[in-house]
Formats: sequence, structure tokens, C-alpha cells
Amino acid sequence: MDMVMEKNEKKLEGIAQTMLLTVYARAKHSMAKNHKFYDAKAIEITSKLDYDFTKASKDIMMSSGTAARTIVFDELIKDYIEKNPDAVIVNIACGLDTRYYRLDNGKITWYNLDLPETIAVRRQFLKEEGRVSQVACSALDDNWPKYITKRGKMLFIIEGLTMYFEREEVAQLLKIIRDNFDNAYVMMETTSPMWVKQEKLEKSVQATGARFKFGANTFLEMQDIAEGFHSIKDDNIIRGMIALKPILKPFKNIPIIKKVTEKILIFEKN
Repeated sequence: MDMVMEKNEKKLEGIAQTMLLTVYARAKHSMAKNHKFYDAKAIEITSKLDYDFTKASKDIMMSSGTAARTIVFDELIKDYIEKNPDAVIVNIACGLDTRYYRLDNGKITWYNLDLPETIAVRRQFLKEEGRVSQVACSALDDNWPKYITKRGKMLFIIEGLTMYFEREEVAQLLKIIRDNFDNAYVMMETTSPMWVKQEKLEKSVQATGARFKFGANTFLEMQDIAEGFHSIKDDNIIRGMIALKPILKPFKNIPIIKKVTEKILIFEKN
């Protein structure tokens, strides 16, 4: 599918194209009357995109899921930054993520990492340098750690990625982190294995050609591919969902709800 942006044509397919859906979902939520976060950069970027968002606008499951996980990820990362104000943060498969602009404390160092074709699109909208910069490299390329020149307390954000990877690819990514960084703390979104089989429910994602492959409900379920790490917490996006729709609060402890919601697995290097 072709996409025209600022008079330049770019061809994005599959996983890379899903970044357009998520930035649109954040912008749409931010413009809602009762928004729970406000993403001015997402609104700005979406206004410049020449892309047909018809399917995305109708995909309530995708848009509400994106908003809910944004609420929870923002909460978790803000807390980490408050405890580690000089942290180095690596946002893996960043797409058009704009979290840095919502959470920057004036001290953190932030790297946005993604495929070269994705970073080429990102650079049209975000000219990043200094404490926030861009790395054009596959997350599965052993070379990307050399571009992370600032070290210290390291937070790795892996959002909206692992569900599109094979299990062996998730293992490869975690091995790269483990082998190249000390003080590595990871916040990784995973989908429920149940949703891997029900991916057609997210119509706009299905339309990009991207396919769900990997799922895990707990760190224990992926412990065999996360050698060298130990669990801190198995979190989920339920409180984000409740923030969007308080009517869901009575259902938060129902086992099936906990099982099917998106997870944020938090773990660190031994």
C-alpha cells in the first residue's frame, strides 16, 4: 500500500504499516473530550499524513487497545524515570511513538530504534538529536547496540512488536539485550496466546498484512527464551481499559479477563 507524506512516496507493508494505526489511535484519543492522555505530537503527525484511516477509525478494538496500553505504559515508564532520572531508554520498534515528548524530565537519554524504512518516515516528522535520537536498524540485528553510546540504568521498551515475531525471534532480541547491556530492565508487551488465534478481530491490523505469531501471558511461559533475566512483575492493560471505561471495573478480577488482555511483562537482567 502506498502512502504519500509531505510529497514523498513511501511504501510500507505489514508490521511497519501498523505504526500508522497506532499514531492515529493516540491522536484520536487525544482529541476526545474525556481523554486520559494528550499526545500533541500524534495529532500533529496525523494531520500531515496522506493515508486512508477509514478502517482504523472503525476498528474500536485496535484503537481502544492502543489507548489502554498507552495509559499503562506511560504510568510504568514515568515511575521508572522518577526513580532513575538519568536513565537511558531504548524504545525498540518505535514506529511513530511520541512518548518521549510526554514523559521527558530534561535529563533522560532516549533512543528510538526501528527499521531503516520506518526511521526514514519518522524523520519526516520528528527531527531528533541530542538526548533523543534515532537508530535505523532492525531489532534483530546484532549491530544495533553499538549505536547506543550512552550507558547507565537501561530501560528497554518493547511495545507492539513481539506478537509479530516468531518465538525464536523474541529469544534473539532478548539475547542481544542480555549480551550487550548491564543494568538492563525490560518492559515488554505480549499478547495472549488466545489472541494469536483470533487476530482477524483487529480488522485494520489484518488489512496491513501483518500477522500475529507469538503470545505469552506470563514471564514463566517464556522463561526458556529469556535466559539470563528474572521476572519483576507480570502486568497488564486492565487498569488502562478501566480508565477508558469505568463500567469495566467490576470485571477486572475475572480470570478470563486477565487471561485475554494484553500483558506488559517486566523483567531485568540477572
